[in-house]
Amino acid sequence: MSRPIVISGPSGTGKSTLLKKLFAEYPKSFGFSVSSTTRAPRAGEVNGKDYNFVGVEGFKSMIKNNEFIEWAQFSGNYYGTTVASVKQVGETGKTCILDIDMQGVKSVKEVPELNARFLFVAPPSIDDLRKRLEGRGTETEESISKRLSAAEAELAYAKTGAHEKIIVNEDLDRAYKELKDFIFAEN
Repeated sequence: MSRPIVISGPSGTGKSTLLKKLFAEYPKSFGFSVSSTTRAPRAGEVNGKDYNFVGVEGFKSMIKNNEFIEWAQFSGNYYGTTVASVKQVGETGKTCILDIDMQGVKSVKEVPELNARFLFVAPPSIDDLRKRLEGRGTETEESISKRLSAAEAELAYAKTGAHEKIIVNEDLDRAYKELKDFIFAEN
């Protein structure tokens, strides 16, 4: 089984866009670990594909049963990666991609048998990130403020050397090339 790849970075940095390009170009090489969340689906999101949408009580039961590699509470919602979702990807012969937050990265680092690789996607600046989040049209001013505060903490953590590579997503094509260079360096 190939090493899982952990991709993290603040909300709005383009992680989803980069991953969609990767999966479109290499549909048989990678599998996305489907995270579980208690937040409501956004328009177009599909349960079991984009996220496993679960209720708060169900999520808490999963925590109690140690079903998560990592989980966190963010902006009033729970998010987590189950052991089962990572195993399902690996069993298909694909490289598992984990798209998780800073707390999740710290948790995965505490599971050495996963032998994961770590990549951080950063915005060109906090101002640029604010514009991207506002451009979504789905965020309240309060949620934007929370996301920007979290982004500052994530950027500070990334500067500690917690990731093997940091990509600044200012130019999508260049960022995508850097993503592929990192992913295929050991696969």
